[in-house]
Amino acid sequence: MTRVRVTAPRTAVQPAKESREAALDSEVGQLFVRSLIRSQLRLALVVAGGFLLILGAFPLLLAAAPGLAGTRIAGIPFSWLLLGAGIYPVIGLSAWLFIRSAARNEARYRDLAEDR
Repeated sequence: MTRVRVTAPRTAVQPAKESREAALDSEVGQLFVRSLIRSQLRLALVVAGGFLLILGAFPLLLAAAPGLAGTRIAGIPFSWLLLGAGIYPVIGLSAWLFIRSAARNEARYRDLAEDR
């Protein structure tokens, strides 16, 4: 039996080797890389902060409306439904926004690196 190595094809999101090497060769390239890292960190903090803010709003909602905590739908407490079914779309939306914005940041970086 022989081993077969399976790899994913290069996508448009992956930076080309030449642009990476060019970025590391000069001060301007290093500035671009630091700028990309800062923008990705800022994006991660904003998305994580927004997600935590929304997640923290659930207990506040239940505390502000005490009648909701005792409400049951099909025998399941409303608070469980809210956290179980309500949080997953928020997680998915946060992940989708992060990936889309991170790809946009990387595309801008590639455009800058190629223009040099």
